Amino acid sequence: MQTLNMPQVGQEAPDFKLKGPGGAFYTLSEYRGDKNVVLVFYPLAFSPTCSHQLPAIQKEMSRFELADAVVFGISVDSHYSNAAFARKLGLSFPLLSDWKHEAAKAYGVFLPQAGFTNRVTFVVDKAGKIVHVEVSENIDLVPSVDLALASITAS
Repeated sequence: MQTLNMPQVGQEAPDFKLKGPGGAFYTLSEYRGDKNVVLVFYPLAFSPTCSHQLPAIQKEMSRFELADAVVFGISVDSHYSNAAFARKLGLSFPLLSDWKHEAAKAYGVFLPQAGFTNRVTFVVDKAGKIVHVEVSENIDLVPSVDLALASITAS
């Protein structure tokens, strides 16, 4: 399910300022010129599919690091819930709280009727341009880690 305001490949990725582990703020712009960034929008912490999706990404963290990329999980959950979820799953990458839905709306992934986001992966290159978008047409299916990684090495 794609919305009209979802940024597309080639466009500049919308910046954000979201709360992550320990209440620290993270922005996309702080990585510009330095790292590729993978944004993994997931619906809800502790949900069954998300509990499988995020560990699959964790298993490939060494590949993301070799591709000079950082990974952020983003959900509408509080940063407290995300911290507990990350601990439960043993994640090393930050889960960010989009409590006010600002990033979800800027990226066109917020589902207002549900109150959470669609399952979508964006890859942003070091210049701040989107090089890959994968939308899960079924919320129970997860975007491909391999396609995200391939888009980094191709950019």
